[in-house]
Amino acid sequence: MNVCRARAFRITTPAVAVALALGLATLTACSPDSPAKWDKDGKLKVTASFYPLEFLAERIGGDHVHVTGLTKPGQEPHDLELKPRQITELGKSGAIVYLKGLQPAVDDAVKQSGVRHIADAASLTSQEVHGTEVDGRHHTTGDNDSHSENEHGADPHIWLDPVRYAQVAQGVGKTLAEADPGHRADYLNNTHALVKQLDELNQKFATGLKNRASDTFITTHAAFGYLAERYGLVEEAISGLDPESEPSAARIKDLHKLAAEHHVNTVFFETLASPAAAKALAGDLHLKTDVLDPLEGITDASRGRDYFEVMNANLTALQKALGTK
Repeated sequence: MNVCRARAFRITTPAVAVALALGLATLTACSPDSPAKWDKDGKLKVTASFYPLEFLAERIGGDHVHVTGLTKPGQEPHDLELKPRQITELGKSGAIVYLKGLQPAVDDAVKQSGVRHIADAASLTSQEVHGTEVDGRHHTTGDNDSHSENEHGADPHIWLDPVRYAQVAQGVGKTLAEADPGHRADYLNNTHALVKQLDELNQKFATGLKNRASDTFITTHAAFGYLAERYGLVEEAISGLDPESEPSAARIKDLHKLAAEHHVNTVFFETLASPAAAKALAGDLHLKTDVLDPLEGITDASRGRDYFEVMNANLTALQKALGTK
């Protein structure tokens, strides 16, 4: 529960008007029904930390919300730094949707915001520890001697698994309904429709990746571990969970070997991170390159205008690389 505390102090007569004004402002900011959480059109102000959560807030909130994204299109979300103005506006939100652990600057700002209605995606579904190899056929993280240099940690890329993403959507819908109970029915109906669409996407991936020549795909960074586990694939990443990390010589050597053993024909790069490492590896091995988008943001270079369009493009790219029939 939010509690506003005021320190007792003595004020002189000339300061009374100023003190009263400040006191009223403080009480308003601390009130659960503060008008600050509504925009000029009467819409609930929702702040989302980056694109996948911004998408959920917009789809579930519909016409009843005004969504502000903290991570701009084309900006790498892992390295986000907030401006003072963004932190101030965050505190005026009616609801916040973020993923704890992905963006430290956002974590700090949310903690200090005083906002009552917060959906933390990390608490709405399960997270696992992933490294540069994820073997979805046996549900392991690939911890072995040949991958001792792996960067392991809690994998935040839950939105690339439609099942986990649907679980997050349900939590976001509940949070918006609590923040704006007058439109509760609309939020819950929109959530139901979105979850149904995500279920259909899950089935499309499961069916579309069934009959394949290979299970293994190589990516720039380890963003697709949950997707690999969901559909029984093997993700081999050049770098770890951090897209800016540099692969070791041992890791590159391993990738040369496994590409030949598992008949890999494509090395995937992405839209927001540098493709240099992927293109260099592909050039050394005379392999093709293609885009597999981790959907951390939508830009003009994205193969689609929203989450579903880009995920369908990812499915097509995987089918081509894995030799599905």
